Amino acid sequence: MDLAKRVKFSNTVFAQEVDGEMVLLDMNSENYFGLDEVGSSIWQAIEAEDGVLGKVLEVLLEEYDVEEDVLKRDLLDFVDKLVESGLVQVVNA
Repeated sequence: MDLAKRVKFSNTVFAQEVDGEMVLLDMNSENYFGLDEVGSSIWQAIEAEDGVLGKVLEVLLEEYDVEEDVLKRDLLDFVDKLVESGLVQVVNA
């Protein structure tokens, strides 16, 4: 996966912010997922930037004091976990 890809949310996943953290419900599996503060920030950046990973990385670099390579790796790992859980798909931008 690379930053030229776009994350597309599943139509069966509903997200709600609760006390600064995101709670996700996958209607297909009826599983709940909780995202911590950082995961919530990534989820919200994906929403705000229409899922374009390069833009998401730029937004997160402005928000967090971290090296770009570290943040890129963490972002891609996070998206991989979302894909594995069936919450998102990764498509060409």
